[in-house]
Amino acid sequence: MEGMRDPSGRLLRLLSLLQTSREWPGAELAERLGVTARTVRRDVDRLRELGYPVHATRGNTGGYRLTAGTAMPPLLLDDEEAVAIALGLRTAAANAVSGIEDASPRALAKLEQVLPHRLRHRVAALTEAAVALPARDGGVPPADPGVLAALAAACVAHERTRFGHTRADGATARRVVQPHRLVAAGRRWYLVAFDEDRADWRLFRVDRVTEPHRTGVRLPPRELPGGADAVTWAMDALAGGSGTIRARVRLHVPVEEASARVTAWQGVLEPVDDRSCLLHTQSDSMRFLAYRVTLLDVDYTLLDPPELAVHLDTIARRASAATASFR
Repeated sequence: MEGMRDPSGRLLRLLSLLQTSREWPGAELAERLGVTARTVRRDVDRLRELGYPVHATRGNTGGYRLTAGTAMPPLLLDDEEAVAIALGLRTAAANAVSGIEDASPRALAKLEQVLPHRLRHRVAALTEAAVALPARDGGVPPADPGVLAALAAACVAHERTRFGHTRADGATARRVVQPHRLVAAGRRWYLVAFDEDRADWRLFRVDRVTEPHRTGVRLPPRELPGGADAVTWAMDALAGGSGTIRARVRLHVPVEEASARVTAWQGVLEPVDDRSCLLHTQSDSMRFLAYRVTLLDVDYTLLDPPELAVHLDTIARRASAATASFR
C-alpha cells in the first residue's frame, strides 16, 4: 500500500483527523492515510507517547478518538484549517458578536507568529483581496458572546434552558425553552427553540436574550414541524411569522410565477386568481419592511398598512432625484 512516506507528516495528518469531534474506525483512518491498520496502531501509540489522550474502543463499531484532558498538548492545525481560522479572524470585525472586533486582532497576531512563511503569504494575499463591510452606526445590536456560548452548549446537550427575553415593544419576560439550533442571518443570531410555555416552536433574537440558565435537565431531541431543517424553518419564520408590523401586497403575477421570483425571506404567498396573488410579510421595523417591499422583482400594489406608503414614497422620491440627470 502506497501511503504517506513522511512519518512526521503522517502523524500530523492523523492528529488533525482525530481532533474532529467523531470516532474514527481504524480501517477508515488507514484508508485516509494510505497505510495499513498496523501502521495506524503504531502511530496512535506514538501520539500517546507525546501526551495526546487517544482513546480506543474495540469491536466492529470501535475506533479512535481524542478525549479532553487537563494536560492536552498544543493544538495542531493543517494548512487549510490555519488559513480558514486566520481569514475568519480577519473578518471578525464585521461579525454580529460583541467584543470579537477587539479580541480578533490579538488572536490573529498570536496565530501569525507560528504560521509557516508559505501560509502567512497565503493569508496576506487572501485578506488583501477580500474585505468585509464594517457595521454602520445605529445598526444591528451585537450578540453577547457569553450568551451565544451558553445557548450553543444547551443546543448540543438538548438541555432545558431559562432566559430573559425582550420583545420588540420593550416588554421582558422569562422563557423556558428546549434549544434546537443557532442560526446566523445576516448580522443577527437567532435561536430556534421549542417554547414550553406556549407549546410551540419560536425564533428568538439572541441580542434580546439575557441571563441564560441551563437547568441540567436533558430531553430527547425534538424535530421541527414537517421535518424541516433549522435554516429553512428560520427563513420561513423570518419571512412570515415574526415581527410586530404586518403588511399585505398584491403582486400582479400568478402565484406560480411569483414563487419563482420572490424569496422566502420576503414573505409568504397566497393565491388570489390566475393573474395575481398576495404577499404577506412582517418585520419589527417599518423602514426595513419598506426596503424589503422595494426589492420585489414584480409589479405590486400596497394594500396595508397605510403607514408603509409613507416610507415607500420616501424611497421613490430619493431614487427619482438620484436619477434626474439621466432623464
